[in-house]
Amino acid sequence: MLALRLTRGAHPAVHLRRALVALASAGTGFLLLCVLGYAMSHAESPASSVLRLAWCLTPLAASVHLATAVARTDPSTRPRPGLSAVGLGPGRLMTISAATTALSCTLGSLLALLVFLQLRGDFTGGVVGGAAAAFLAADQPLPFPAALTLLALVPAIASTSVALVLRPRDPRPGTPPRGYGRFGAYGRSVAQETFGAYGRFGARFRSSTGHRSADAVLPAAVMSAPAEPPASPAPEPDPDPTRPPAPRNAPAGLPWGIAVLAAGLAVEAYAGGATDGSRLTLPGGLATGAPGILIGWVLTALGLALAGPGLTHLCGRLLQSARPGALRLLAGRVLMEEATRIGRPLGVVCAVASGVVAMAALFDADQPGFGPLTTLGTLLVAGCTVATLLTSAVEARQARSDTTAALLRLGAPATMLRGAAALRAGALLAVFGPLTLVVAELAALPLAR
Repeated sequence: MLALRLTRGAHPAVHLRRALVALASAGTGFLLLCVLGYAMSHAESPASSVLRLAWCLTPLAASVHLATAVARTDPSTRPRPGLSAVGLGPGRLMTISAATTALSCTLGSLLALLVFLQLRGDFTGGVVGGAAAAFLAADQPLPFPAALTLLALVPAIASTSVALVLRPRDPRPGTPPRGYGRFGAYGRSVAQETFGAYGRFGARFRSSTGHRSADAVLPAAVMSAPAEPPASPAPEPDPDPTRPPAPRNAPAGLPWGIAVLAAGLAVEAYAGGATDGSRLTLPGGLATGAPGILIGWVLTALGLALAGPGLTHLCGRLLQSARPGALRLLAGRVLMEEATRIGRPLGVVCAVASGVVAMAALFDADQPGFGPLTTLGTLLVAGCTVATLLTSAVEARQARSDTTAALLRLGAPATMLRGAAALRAGALLAVFGPLTLVVAELAALPLAR
């Protein structure tokens, strides 16, 4: 009930994002039901049905990724001061967020079931004919246990992913193990002391009754023992309080991403040059090729996703090179700070865009066009990835809201902030745009032979 109340009282923008999650779940559920109908109509070719079921894993992953990004930007389930006193701690908020995600995905799955039953003619008696009849199996009764199992995949996987991502983490650092200090005293001294300091007969003595310490009464000959090194001076304050803080270290996934990307392109080239005669017909009128080409595509997409944060961090460094001004410094620091949050969805968008460009380059006007389910799957994956990127941008904007408010209080013009945002977008487009075209061209070469 609390999840329903939070869902009903949310901002319209939050409702829009949840509606996108429901639509993504509906599209994925409809594709899964169509695979079930195809398996019922073509019981003699189970391998083709398994291939179509595996083809649905990409829309499923895109839908779950979108649901996770939307849950992270939900303001109603964000930990705030005072909520733990009324029983809404981080664990309870995580449960509410997972329940809200499951609710949105369940509504989408029910919508997919209603549309599928309508097309089958179970409500009105009118059955859709043509090529779509092969995916509906209208002449056979629908096994509802199997249909409900397929429809439960998106809500179950999405809610589990949200619970894993938003699980409470202990922010306290690990307590160092205590040891035995000088002369067997239990504990660890804060600063190291020289050996001569122990022979001062109370040099460390500080009486609470107002007596002077032994350092003031002992003669200079006794105090000739080596003294402790002076404490390091405190760091000087930053003379420019408006400068953004130094970002964290660069993401460590760039070398792995480049290696996986190169491996994917190499697998595609090797599979395209193979002459063993094994061919794989992709569903929906897509180009045919060796099975290794599909594996190469998966590795290429994974490599772009892994290299996205590192490339975003590199864009931030390039913006700050060659004596940057305030505008370039602000834009570069923000990119470096948000490299992990923005880079991975951007890498996924780059992978999807390269695949779409490669399919468009292989399209032949003499051949029949893509099937309706292939078009639906392509639009679903592209829409989910773009929506995930925009949602991650909203999350990044919420994360730096305090910094933006501080800059505005200090007198920074709003045009400067908009200019920094435009500069960040231009830098990312200048790096990821040519990379997408190059990867798409290399991915299309094996199928063009």
